[in-house]
Amino acid sequence: MGKTTMGETEKKPLLIVDDDAINRAILANIFEEDYAIWEAENGEEGWELARAREEELSAVLLDVVMPKMDGLEVLRRLSQSGYMERVPVFLITADDSGATMQTAYSLGVMDVITKPVVPYIVRRRVESVVELFAARRRLSAQVERQRDQLLLQAQQLAEMGIGMVEALATAIEFRSDESGEHVRRIHGITRHLLGRTPLGEGLSESDIQLIGMASITHDVGKIAIPDAILNKNGRLTGEEFAIMKTHTRKGAELLSSIPQMRSHAAFRYAYDIALHHHERWDGRGYPDGLVGDETPVWTQAVALADVYDALVSKRCYKEAYSFDTALAMILEGQCGAFNPRLLAAFQAVEPSLRNLYGKGKEENPNG
Repeated sequence: MGKTTMGETEKKPLLIVDDDAINRAILANIFEEDYAIWEAENGEEGWELARAREEELSAVLLDVVMPKMDGLEVLRRLSQSGYMERVPVFLITADDSGATMQTAYSLGVMDVITKPVVPYIVRRRVESVVELFAARRRLSAQVERQRDQLLLQAQQLAEMGIGMVEALATAIEFRSDESGEHVRRIHGITRHLLGRTPLGEGLSESDIQLIGMASITHDVGKIAIPDAILNKNGRLTGEEFAIMKTHTRKGAELLSSIPQMRSHAAFRYAYDIALHHHERWDGRGYPDGLVGDETPVWTQAVALADVYDALVSKRCYKEAYSFDTALAMILEGQCGAFNPRLLAAFQAVEPSLRNLYGKGKEENPNG
């Protein structure tokens, strides 16, 4: 490969592929003022060099009749890889037959220039196309940057929207005299159940991430429940419990009213979780009395996570139960009816769930 001294210049390289040294010298003389000239003596060498150094090349000038590999075969190989959409290729040939030109253009060559070349004409034809490709690359790069900026802005807006919902959910936990960590633990338990047990079969990692995100809004409807009921010390009356139960529908309605949430991929999970996390396997839950797998498995997982965390955490109406007691109460059906498959998965991973709480509850005397 012949080449000008590129270390001393910032000229973009132009590759000349021709088996005739005189033809290469003529073309090099035309372009060497503005380009670093690379040379190849046959089609095979030119093909290898064009492919290996694509990112650097500004253009390729290609003869037709050459040893080892002719110019049309080089064009075929470049065309198969979409090369000529990225780097302009010109055919320089003494064969001006219609068949050669038709083949060359069908393969994507930018121009066919016949020999003997007229210097100012070939220079202008090549430089016009090179400038066009350079402008297109600059435009493409600018569009790519703008697209990345828009994607980043969209991501930031989505994160802000979800962050606001998370902050709202946490505020509701504080309002009901519960730790703001409750929603984070529900998130952790739900992802653990769906991601580390057969319960989550058929769900992708992306699905599980979205469900975990959606789980934090399970009690968002409690914002509509009066403080006197939400924080009552003791058993609720029938009328009070009827009001408390409305938080499921209120939560689903609230999530539906937030445009950023409604357009988020997690919405379909969040809506169902808020609405149905108090349904029960035997149909005795609320608000719709769903039976069995009429409630989606991810909502069942959040429901169990909510019960477990409520049992092992101190609330305004109760002390915290120990982990062992809470596990026994759930398995014995003291906290409602759950899917047997869900209970089996929960029992298998429950010891690892205790890590979400730190130490101390095993010795809790309550229960």
